[in-house]
Amino acid sequence: MSNPTSIPDLPWQQGELIEVAIVDLSNSGDGVGRYGDRVVFVPDTVTGDRVQVRLVQVKPQYGRGKIQQILKPSPHRIRPRCIVADKCGGCQWQHISDDYQRQAKRQQVREALKRLGGFEHPPVAEVLTGSDSLGYRNKATYPLARSATGQVQAGYYRRGSHQVVNLNQCPVQDPRLNPLLAEIKQDIQQRGWTIYNERQHQGQLRHLSLRIGRHTGEILLALIATDDNLSGLPEQATLWQQRYPNLVGVALNLNPDRTNAIFGPETRTITGRGYLREIFAGLEFQLRADTFFQVNTEAAEALLQVIQTRLNLQGSETLLDAYCGIGTLPYP
Repeated sequence: MSNPTSIPDLPWQQGELIEVAIVDLSNSGDGVGRYGDRVVFVPDTVTGDRVQVRLVQVKPQYGRGKIQQILKPSPHRIRPRCIVADKCGGCQWQHISDDYQRQAKRQQVREALKRLGGFEHPPVAEVLTGSDSLGYRNKATYPLARSATGQVQAGYYRRGSHQVVNLNQCPVQDPRLNPLLAEIKQDIQQRGWTIYNERQHQGQLRHLSLRIGRHTGEILLALIATDDNLSGLPEQATLWQQRYPNLVGVALNLNPDRTNAIFGPETRTITGRGYLREIFAGLEFQLRADTFFQVNTEAAEALLQVIQTRLNLQGSETLLDAYCGIGTLPYP
């Protein structure tokens, strides 16, 4: 006699092609589909998609799949605005409309408050955003690598790997940083500086970091390296400052350890200033290469306005902004 609660006899082996309707988005950003009594997680999908999927991992109650074909696109699906969005691990939801992203994030907060906080009807307000859905990021730190032909590469890691997807521009970062990326890679190539190999723990340059003051336009460039034996670095730093009028300083951060941490404990100023100036909510801040600061300046300022309104401060209170980095939230 068959068990009435058993899972239907559907294809369920690694490598199988199956058809899945995506009904939700997981906390990790993958689409969630149902296949019989099983759950299937599928990256690069959105609620409302119907897709053909190849199973890449199977467990008794759930599996993971990779899109082979979009059979019916969701009304929430849009064309990604980055040409390497399907390869680069820097962005996960470029194929999802901005409106639905906000809905999904709001719902995920609600579900977390219900599940973890025990709230029956958590009052979650509309998602607060900055003015731009792209071009807002004030800092980009790119791992460096060499291609099979020996060319210097900079980009973000392919999802689930440490394989660099080479970029010459990024639509998420402030567009004023884009001209620097391709040209600095060429300069590194010409200088002959070695690129760090994390498996062998050999080589010098690990990352390239670019930071910009959204309201000042000042740019700070930092190289993260295992040592300070970069021949001709002061001369090259001077050339960069001459080439880029808004570049206020070039820094070298030393990270000799075998670690996934980007920045090491020591940062040296090579030329110019070791910090850039930024205006945040009317206050001036000095941001170094490794300073913790919100990467979306405008969204952080909008959040501060909400906090000020909700707190309704009278001037006699004491505020504590804990685990705050440079401390942007307290404001009279």
